[in-house]
Order: sequence, then structure tokens, then C-alpha cells
Amino acid sequence: MAITTTPLMAQERVDITARLEALLEDFQVRYAFPGATAAIALPDGTVVSVAVGLADVENVRAMTPETPMLAASIGKSFVAATILALESEGLLSRADLLSAHLGDRPWFDALPNADAITIDHLLHHTSGLPDHVHLPAFQQDWTQLTTDEGEFDPDHLVAFVTGEEPLFEPGTAWAYSDTGYVLLGLVIEEATRRPWQDAVVTRFLGPLGLTGTMPSSLRDLPGLAVGYVASENPFGMPECTADAAGRLLWNPVVESAGGGFASTSADLARWGHLLFAGAAMTQPYLDRLLDSVPVDPDAPSILYGAGVAIHESTSHGSVWGHGGWIPGYVSSLRHYPDHGVTVVFQINSDAGIVDNSTDLVPELEAALADLAIGS
Repeated sequence: MAITTTPLMAQERVDITARLEALLEDFQVRYAFPGATAAIALPDGTVVSVAVGLADVENVRAMTPETPMLAASIGKSFVAATILALESEGLLSRADLLSAHLGDRPWFDALPNADAITIDHLLHHTSGLPDHVHLPAFQQDWTQLTTDEGEFDPDHLVAFVTGEEPLFEPGTAWAYSDTGYVLLGLVIEEATRRPWQDAVVTRFLGPLGLTGTMPSSLRDLPGLAVGYVASENPFGMPECTADAAGRLLWNPVVESAGGGFASTSADLARWGHLLFAGAAMTQPYLDRLLDSVPVDPDAPSILYGAGVAIHESTSHGSVWGHGGWIPGYVSSLRHYPDHGVTVVFQINSDAGIVDNSTDLVPELEAALADLAIGS
């Protein structure tokens, strides 16, 4: 049986790859983005990955499946998984008050809901903290925050919400907060006495062989695709976000643990396949990862777990994953547990995404799911 099955499986992989490339090329023509990559992890763990267009328009550098891009908030899945790993190791508990880990910081008492926030609230975006990314003061200070080299102090990000009124009492509602994940990064550092990125590398990137994924803590990231933004963007950036050498004009370390990684679509597909299969760590964790809260009382089928968005009712069943946006880059990771399939794409432009003037993201997500699940 193995003799007849192996060539059929090889042919199937070639067929899926060709159809995936054709689909991505069609979307590039329709939406005119510079370049993109996409990957599908099949139930047996096989990953197919393709690329279209340009990673650098000015230097006419082709996009390849190995070209990394900033993965933005998909990085929250790494941060949340690290918190669960530390819980399994006995270094913290999701029920811990944040004050038990960060209560001695000089700004702590000025944090909204300071004394009532738990680690679990931060994981699920139920802390009541504002999101610094969308505060006018943060956007006005973007240039100053992102032009310095070297170490970036996440305390600068926390400072944007200190003294602000809480959005609600912890645990009573839901509001997405990058600030909450910045705080989780600080909790990881407090528990491990190491930079939070090190905890991710040693527990996941290294052991799982995710060699195409790296902390986005420098302007000069090897092979990174150049990102492109709309001329009218909230941070006042030039349309091309890199210099002639392909070096970012801004320091992505400012994202901190709100994201914090550059990756390839293939690596993200592998990560999603392992994470959502319960195979990313030796200790059981999937029940804790998927323990979720409603995002909106008017949309009861949309939930949020520990760094994972959950859509319970789609045409292909449940969907687990996360999206990502950062100036110049858009990404999506979606796992379909009923089918054992993970689909990912990354695009090196956010034009039309920030202002919701395009349906590119949901349309590409749907088309990739149809292709992968119909395969």
C-alpha cells in the first residue's frame, strides 16, 4: 500500500501548491498589493507554502516562501502559550493578581484596575485596560518612540494608560488591549529573570524547529520584506517603511509583547498546527488555551481564549487563530479543528486594512479555507 500511496500523496502536494499559488496570484491582481506569502498545514503536518510579487518594490526583490514579515499580534499566541508553560512549571498561576508580580513597579498603582487585575484577565483582554496603540498620545509620539536604537523600555508603553479611567471592572466585559500583553511580557520576565523573548525561544521556537521565526527587536531583520503603508496613515510614515538597504525606518521593538516576532507563513502554519493539536508542549494545555470568554454579548459565537480568537460557527465549523496588523504588514493564522487544517497568509502592505476600505482579509481567509478543506 505504501508503494501506491506515496506517489499519490506527492502528486496531491504538487496539486495543492499549484492551486494555492494561483489563488494568491489572483488576489494580488485584484487587490494590487506588492507581495504575499501563504501556507497550508495539512492534517498530517505537511506544510505547503507559496509566494507572489515583490518583497522590495524599489530593489525589485522577489517575495519567496522563506521571506519573513512582521507577524504582529499573531505573536500574542506565543506570549500566551509561554504563560501557560510557566504555569505548568509552577512559576505562576493564571489566577495570580498582577500585583503579585509587578506590584513594586513605580507606575503600578496608577494602572487602571491595578489591584484587581489577574494574569487571566490580561490573557483574555478582560482587564478593563485601555489599548495604548489607539490612544492619540501614542500615535503622536510614534516617531520619538521608534527612532531610538538598542533596548526599549516597555514602561514607556504602560505609561500611556497610567492615570486613565478603566474601561470596566475586570472580568465584566471584553476590550482588546495590547497594553495587557505588554504587561504579560513583564510578568514573564519577572518569573524567568530573562528577557521575555528568551522564554519563547527556549520553550517553543527552538524545540519546535521554527527556524523562520525570530524576535522583531531590531530595525535590520535578515531578509525581512519591506512593508508599505497608505500615504494617509495614523503614524505619519512614508509609504515605504524601509531605507534603500531594506532596513526599517522604525524600530519594531516598540511592539513589545503585543506581538514581537517576524516569521514566515510556513513557520506560522507549523506553529498553528502544533499549538492547536495540543503538541506544542509536553504538559497538557489545550483546555486552558481554549478556555474562553465572549467578545460581544450580541455575537455569542465569537470568543477569545488565551491569545486565541475563536469563531464557533463558520461554514467550515470552528476556527481558532489570530490576525495581525502592524504598519506595513497584515497577517492571518486560522486553524480549522474539525478538519485538522491550518491556513496562514502574510502581506507586505496594510493599505486599505487600517481604514477598513477593503475586504481583502476576510475574502482571502475564506478562499484559503475553501481550498485547503476542499483538498
